[in-house]
This record gives sequence, structure tokens and C-alpha cells, in this order.
Amino acid sequence: MKKKKKGFVDHVKRFLEIFRTEGVGMALTRAMEFQLTKLSPYINLSQYKRWSTKHEPGEKELALQRLQGNLLPQKPLISLVVPVYNPPLDILADTLASVVDQTYANWECCIANGDGTNSAITNLIDSYAKKDDRFKVVHLEENLGIAGNTNAAVALASGTYVAFLDHDDLIAPFALFEVARRLVSDPHIDVFYSDEDNINLKGVRSGPFFKPDFSPDLLRSVNYMCHFLVVRKTLGDAVGWIRAGYEGAQDFDFILRITEKAGKIEHIPMMLYHWRSIKGSTAFDSNAKPYAGPSGIKALEEHMQRRGTPGSVETVFMPTWYRVRYDLTGHPLVTIIILNHDHADDLRKLVTSILEKSTYKNYELLIVENNSMQDATFKLYEELQTADNRVRVAKWDHPFNYSQVNNWAAQQASGSVLLFLNNDIEVITPAWLEEMLMHAQRQEVGTVGAKLYFPNDTIQHAGVILGIGDVAGHGHKGFHKDLTGHGGQLLQIRNTAANTAACVMMRKEVFEQVGGFDENYILAYGDVDLCLKVLAAGYVNVWTPFAELYHHESKTRGYERSPEQLARYQNEVFYFRQRWDTFMHKGDPYYNPNLSSKREDFHLA
Repeated sequence: MKKKKKGFVDHVKRFLEIFRTEGVGMALTRAMEFQLTKLSPYINLSQYKRWSTKHEPGEKELALQRLQGNLLPQKPLISLVVPVYNPPLDILADTLASVVDQTYANWECCIANGDGTNSAITNLIDSYAKKDDRFKVVHLEENLGIAGNTNAAVALASGTYVAFLDHDDLIAPFALFEVARRLVSDPHIDVFYSDEDNINLKGVRSGPFFKPDFSPDLLRSVNYMCHFLVVRKTLGDAVGWIRAGYEGAQDFDFILRITEKAGKIEHIPMMLYHWRSIKGSTAFDSNAKPYAGPSGIKALEEHMQRRGTPGSVETVFMPTWYRVRYDLTGHPLVTIIILNHDHADDLRKLVTSILEKSTYKNYELLIVENNSMQDATFKLYEELQTADNRVRVAKWDHPFNYSQVNNWAAQQASGSVLLFLNNDIEVITPAWLEEMLMHAQRQEVGTVGAKLYFPNDTIQHAGVILGIGDVAGHGHKGFHKDLTGHGGQLLQIRNTAANTAACVMMRKEVFEQVGGFDENYILAYGDVDLCLKVLAAGYVNVWTPFAELYHHESKTRGYERSPEQLARYQNEVFYFRQRWDTFMHKGDPYYNPNLSSKREDFHLA
């Protein structure tokens, strides 16, 4: 009884800790998630504090940065723009102090005060300008709204780059230094963004968000790039900076427009921005600005129109999380390729779920028979082909080679779209084919992956992460299916380095363009190799949470156990690492180098 009571007290303490640091909405969400599973992608305060102490610059390194900044061969002027409208005095003072504390000196801080009649705010801002002529200030006669106030601040800017800072947030002392030193290495970068966290009134940092590199599909799901945003001024001038009419999502609208035109977008995997979590902010309560969701929908709909991509947009799960539904172009034939070796019960369950649940009807089931021995298997083949003329069976009478047999099957396919599917899958979502096909039809997309669950409703596949384990792992593996995941990734359409071929869709022309599966991979990692070839060819891979299926992983062929199997597996690992050495060295662009390469739960490295 005492043990149970202590556990309850610990849970209450944790709830209150999250409430204080991240707001009531997040506290309730995480309390619910704890009931679902002990696994959590959320990093507690003590873990995060230890990490930040170890990995972020200390006083000695900051002092060295001040010297190094003066020695940079180029010192681009960076204009920080701060629209101000009646923040608490102490909060604004902290914001401006974080600017003064920058280790990089070639900056200017452009402030547009939206209420010039507030003498306390005016005096505070003017006191900074008198002490440091890098502060440029305009006191507006009336509040022009967030868009107008921001643009008034931008009008003061003379820097090559413009960086955005809200009047109640903080930037890390090394933020501008990190931008400047990257520009010395690559002056062609148009847009920067960084990782971010929350900070409360007591200065406690929490809720770290370790972001991927530029992910266009994730951006259409949520404005993940928001902080710390730095933009080449000529690019901002070209798109017209911040537009009125998108209140609550004005930054989202701006980011969508600049990313459409940017040549190079750079993610800095460092905590450069501390988003203030106070009452009235969306960091504290996601429902604080109910108008933000409709404004975001408007911004996304116009983004789709500019791209010439017909579709619709809605909010899902959270007020500022979005779901884009792309219109299908016609009804192309989808060939569903299923390799099979006995296991008639599994195959029956799979085919029955496809035939009975799928709302998209223009498909064929190509079952590839490979050395089955049981009469029940062949009887099932006859039964399935008799019951539905979309089912056909083709024999592959050779030793099993996953890549080779799938390449052969693709040649037999009548469809212009291929769907590789394990025989131990079961369909959950009736519109699973439409949900995958809407992305596979997009010309920029290579492969499309689905959300796969173990039979106990935990995650089996939600995108492949390169560099975990021997070659790759599955992010959030083992988490309950209803969890949001790190940054909401389990509920958001996004880009991945790779998807598992247990259920992966792609256009046949793309499959043929990249040469199909590499037949040196007999069983392991051929799907990952295929997806990397797709990336190398200039496509993106997409994962959607809106196509859900069950997967009894490795039930058909089993795991690697015999000495021969282990030897073959190690050969395939070696071959993969040799082939993709450069990619592996750079790291998975859709993961984050601050996260673990040994675990699949988004734990700190």
C-alpha cells in the first residue's frame, strides 16, 4: 500500500511540475499519455538540465566566442526585429538583455513599440537605445497589430539578415554567433532555424524540441520552424514580409512563402531560442489563440494554390496542427505485391481485410508464391482467385531473396503504382490506399510509408531513422498508438529518410528509375537502401499516420538466429555501410544529432 501511495504522489508531483513549466494543456496531455505507457519521448527537467550543462557553451567558451567573432573573415550584420506591445516590464527587460548578451557583436536590434503612449515601456526601450546605438527604435502612435508592428521593425533593419524575436522570449547568448559562423562557411544560405525549448517566469527551461532538417511535409502539418528564424533580407523583401489577415499564424504564412522561394534552408541543431511559457501564450496553452487555427488553414490553402496542388486543409488533434488532403488524380491501378511462403492463416487475414475494408477499389493483388509446402496454402490461393478476379498468384520457384523476388514481381505488375506489403499485415483504416496514394501521386514524392502497429496497439513503424543500431531503427517503436510522440511526430504527415517495405507505396516509374531493390540485400535493409536511392534521385519520402495497419513483424521468415543467417546479416550491414558511408556520416536529416543513436525513443544522446 505504501509503495502504491508513493507512486501516486510521484505522479502528482510530475503533473504539477509540467503544469508549472509547460501549462495546463500539456500537463493534461502528458498525464493521459502516462496512463497509456511508461515509455515517453518527453525529457524530464533533470535530464534536460544535465544535457544542457554538458552540451551548451559555458562561460569560458562564450568568452572565446567573443574573441572568435571579431576574427571572422566576414561579419554579416544581423538585424533582430522585435515588435513590442505592452509586455510586462521585467519580461521585456529580460528579452532585451538576452540581445545585449550576444557573443557576436555585429548586430542591430530594431524595435517597433506598438503603444508609444505607455511611458514605462517607452522609457525602458529608450534606456537601451541610449546605452547602445545598435538599438534602433520607433514608437508608433497606434498599435498596428502583430503584422504591422513587425513590418515597422523590419523597416528599421539594414542588415543582410533579419532575425525574429518576440518581445517576451529569449535567445541564447551564442545564437547570433552560430548563425554568423555558418554564413562564413556557406554565404548562400537563405533561411536559418534552430531547436527551441520553453522557459517559465523562474527561468526554468523545459519541453525541448529537437527538430529535423527542412521537412516540407512536416511544415504543412505544423509550423515547426518558427523559432529561431533568420531570413536573408532580400528574400523577405521579395515576398513582402508579414501579411495582415493571418493573425495567430502570420509567422506560419511568412515561413510558407519564404520556403517556396529559398535556395538553401539551414537547420541549426542547437537550443538557440527559449519560448516564454506564461499565461496567454501558446507555449503555455495551445488554445490561447483560437483564431490561429483558421488563419493557419488559410495560409496553407494559399500555399497549396501557389504550388498548383489541389487539396483541402483541416486542423487535427491540436488547434495549430494541420492535415492536408491532396486530391487524387484519376484512379490509377495499384498493384499490391505480397510475397508468401505458407502461413495461410496470415495471408487469409490480410487479403480478407483488404477486400472487405478498402474503399479504394482499383487495385490488383499479386501474391508471389515462394516454395510453400502446405496444402492449405494452395487451397487458399484457389479460393481467393475464384472469389475475386483482382487476385492473382504468380510462382517464384527460386531460393528466397527478398530484393530479387520483389524486382521480378514489379515486372509482372499491371499497375502504375506499386505497393509492397508483407503477408503478416492487417488493414485497419478503410481509406488506407487513398491516404497513401494521395502522396505517391505527387511528382516530388518517392516512397510513402504507413503507420504500423504491433497486435498490442504499440508502434511497430512510424518512419525509419538512419544510424540507430547497426544501420537503422524505427522511431517511437513500442509506444502506444495514441501517443503524440516527440514534437507530435506520431500524428503528423512528415518526411523520413526511409520507410519499411512491410508496407510501402511508390510509382512504378520511380521504382524503375532508381533500379528497384539492390539484389545484394537478400533479406535485411533492401528497403532502406531503396529509399536512400530515392532521396539521391531528388525525391522525398513521406510517412502518413492516417494509413493504419497491424503488423506481426518478422512472423513469416523469423529473426536472424542461425550462424548462416547471422553471417549473411553482417555481410548486408557491411555492404550497406560501405555504400552509404557519406550519408551515414552526415546523419539522418529527419532526426536530430542531439538524440540517441542507440535507442528508438527520442532519448537524449
